[in-house]
Amino acid sequence: MDIRLDGRTALVTGGSKGLGLAMALKFAQSGAEVAILARGADALAAAERQVRSTAQTRVKAYRCDVSKARDIEATWKDVIGEFGKIDILVNNAGTSMTGKFEDLTDQVWQDDFDLKLFAAIRLARLALPAMKARRWGRIINVLNVGAKAPRPQSAPTAVSRAAGLALTKILAGECAPHNVLVNALLVGLIASDQHVQRILAEGGNVEAGLKAMGVRTPLGRIGEAEEFANVACLLASDAGSFVTGTAINVDGGMSPVV
Repeated sequence: MDIRLDGRTALVTGGSKGLGLAMALKFAQSGAEVAILARGADALAAAERQVRSTAQTRVKAYRCDVSKARDIEATWKDVIGEFGKIDILVNNAGTSMTGKFEDLTDQVWQDDFDLKLFAAIRLARLALPAMKARRWGRIINVLNVGAKAPRPQSAPTAVSRAAGLALTKILAGECAPHNVLVNALLVGLIASDQHVQRILAEGGNVEAGLKAMGVRTPLGRIGEAEEFANVACLLASDAGSFVTGTAINVDGGMSPVV
């Protein structure tokens, strides 16, 4: 199946590295124009160059801290001014902050919800009116398997991701009559910048560290960002036109919950 996104415009948050960059690349290579949002200027510039070098579509990077409402509003205006529309919104920005419940302060909780939940809420609120008017739209919320099966000491991430799961289902039901499809992709063990940086910080070898992590999955290996992006591209395309309100585990079978 040749999945194409010709004529579509996608916005990907957290798009300068890891899964976000993989999705931006896949979307652009499939014919979409792509707006990439992230906080780090250097990583953004590098991501923009990389995506442009592998695709023939318009690609532009925007420095934006999506945990801040003012940043979102200002950047959205710039994106619409450049591209005119957003057909595909991917809420991918986030971190894997976890800790012992008693050690988590109010500020830690607030920061996590601002970055992962409120960013998705605010961006969806901006995107939906025009998607509904055109009767075509896709929203993909990138969560993790902890949203369905939280472990001890997985807060605040598992809690904000579970809220993202509820948001996905609510939006899917409200938007379905307008042909706007809303789904979630749940990350398992997939090679990402966060894993790489953690291994390096611990003084380990990246290749060996990722290989050891992969043993925890039934498939016996860690996933690749491109494999995740392939599923996102399907959901973003007309090929996924009857899929909405679902949360797909992209985890090599690791999650105990389907």
